[in-house]
Amino acid sequence: MDDEDHADPRYAAFAALEIKMDKPFQRKGAKSNTQVGKDFEKSAMEFFSTQGLSLHENVSINIGINGTRPHSFDLGNLARKVLVECKSHTWTEGGNVPSAKMTTWDQAMYFFYAAPKGYRKIFFVLKDYSAKRQETLAEYYIRTKPHLIPTDIEIWEFDENKKRGIKLK
Repeated sequence: MDDEDHADPRYAAFAALEIKMDKPFQRKGAKSNTQVGKDFEKSAMEFFSTQGLSLHENVSINIGINGTRPHSFDLGNLARKVLVECKSHTWTEGGNVPSAKMTTWDQAMYFFYAAPKGYRKIFFVLKDYSAKRQETLAEYYIRTKPHLIPTDIEIWEFDENKKRGIKLK
């Protein structure tokens, strides 16, 4: 762009606009939500390694109800027939349910349902406690959506501060 472009009144009006990208749905202190997710997947790998389970990133397997297509799970081990989906979601700042994020939990349940039988299926989530609701986000999900959780799914909750995981279901 040269100086003549700056003289254009359309450009001047555009330049006068100050657009702030404060990313209201990004976790405080995080570079990006993608990085938060990748870091959480790394925590999952480290945790399960202490349990004697070696996991790999982006494990692809054919899933389907009516035919199949490849789907990449966050983590897994095909030799040991293990599939893992990770979610590091938290309650909203006001202590409300993060409704849009909960739909991705529902989607994960569907992917597990469509995965081949005979696999160990682990849903690994961040422990986030709501004093207002007196339960963690995972406990809330199990309580309110049992009809969407396949019977062969393990739901694990991970406490980032203590580096401990607990199997809730």
